[in-house]
Amino acid sequence: MEGLLDHMLRDTLTRVGGVDRCVSEFIRITDRLLPRRVFTRIVPELLTGGRTHAGVPVRAQLLGSDPQCLAENAARLAELHPEGIDLNFGCPAKTVNRHRGGAVLLDEPELVGEIVAAVRRAVPARLPVSAKMRLGNEDRGRMLDCARAIEAGGASELVVHGRTKRDGYKPPAYWDQIAAVREAVAMTVVANGEVWTVEDARRCLSESGCTSLMLGRGMVADPGLALAVRADLMGQGAAPLPWDDVVPLMAGFFAQVRRNVATRHQAGRLKQWLHYLRRRYPEAEETYQRVRTINAPDELALTLFGRALDPKTPPADEAEGLGVDADTEVDVENDLDADAVRAPDTDQQQDRDTLIAA
Repeated sequence: MEGLLDHMLRDTLTRVGGVDRCVSEFIRITDRLLPRRVFTRIVPELLTGGRTHAGVPVRAQLLGSDPQCLAENAARLAELHPEGIDLNFGCPAKTVNRHRGGAVLLDEPELVGEIVAAVRRAVPARLPVSAKMRLGNEDRGRMLDCARAIEAGGASELVVHGRTKRDGYKPPAYWDQIAAVREAVAMTVVANGEVWTVEDARRCLSESGCTSLMLGRGMVADPGLALAVRADLMGQGAAPLPWDDVVPLMAGFFAQVRRNVATRHQAGRLKQWLHYLRRRYPEAEETYQRVRTINAPDELALTLFGRALDPKTPPADEAEGLGVDADTEVDVENDLDADAVRAPDTDQQQDRDTLIAA
């Protein structure tokens, strides 16, 4: 999720547990071969074995429209050993679409297929190549053509967001249309879009016929959502993550923000997350109103956490005591856009279920 779910929030949310895999925010590819430092700046997990602190693998995502340039950059990215490479055909942002990136390419299924095929040829066979798409650009007329082109190009997995670019993020998401895509291809299809609660997840899986979900904004608003969905799929009840456990997560996140983000933007990053948390927690609404006019990072940290959170000091593992398990597996889109949970298989244990985080 560009501008929201970066490496700092990925680190924070995966500490809670329930996430099997993350997808990075997109790396924009235009007309040149990017230096390795660009990939590691956007996906610093590449420097730590391609995993978050909690041990969750991260798949790096590329966005562009030039098959050859994307292939060359994918080959360089592959040298850094990501968990896989994902291709973005779903971003609805006007600035991105204006430069022939994201969902606008869904009007050109032939080009979409060429991009996937070029990237697939450019990287080692062992490295998974996946893609994300919406139901279409202005309409759904070429939805199935695009999905088939992505499969023919060699992708092993496709995340489908249940809205067109024109739909934006306006509810509802059309999960039944994801079912049409799933029936048209043999590769794994992951359902995405408008999953905010366990009930949403249950309905999305039922209507789409998928066995995996990608969680995006829903997990930003409710950091315990992945664990709750996983527990529900196992037929178990799951207590919601209490606000008192969310506060230390926010402190750990803000400590990272203070080390990595320009001072003038630091308060805005924390308030951005608080804004999403208001959807799930009444306490977040009260907290947001209390700090919304505070822009000085030290004052904000003192008000919320009782300490300044020295930007030169690495944050303590604030997740300790929250029941975080580095071995726990759970996809988080504007997509921190991607979330996947796999429904129970009568022949397999739930530990093979998937919940992806983007």
